[in-house]
Amino acid sequence: MKRPAPLQLTVADPYAALGLPPTASLDEIKQAYFAQVRLHPPEHDPEAFKRIRAAYEQLRDPKQRQQTDLLRVQTWPEPDLADLFNTRSEIELVLDPADVMRAARAVSDLGRTDFREDYREVRL
Repeated sequence: MKRPAPLQLTVADPYAALGLPPTASLDEIKQAYFAQVRLHPPEHDPEAFKRIRAAYEQLRDPKQRQQTDLLRVQTWPEPDLADLFNTRSEIELVLDPADVMRAARAVSDLGRTDFREDYREVRL
């Protein structure tokens, strides 16, 4: 009978769990971890301790930290809608035949000049 794999806890944003910016160094991560453990000891607050420990495990190894940084969800900055509605820009609705030809060349064989792959050897 096989043993089940150990439970891997992951934290959505380990930097927020430790109260650090994403640019924190390894020493800062370690200091923040010990400070959070002092605030939330496992005897008094086991759930918070598990969350803090999982965040530290994700950030202490450089390879694991790289993977965490790649998979970390970051908020997209919202555009300022007031600026979008205050600027008036005219949309050009004139269709130029040269633009049509450029688009046709881009999506078809019209602009192609190398037909070597279409040539076949002639056998008599």
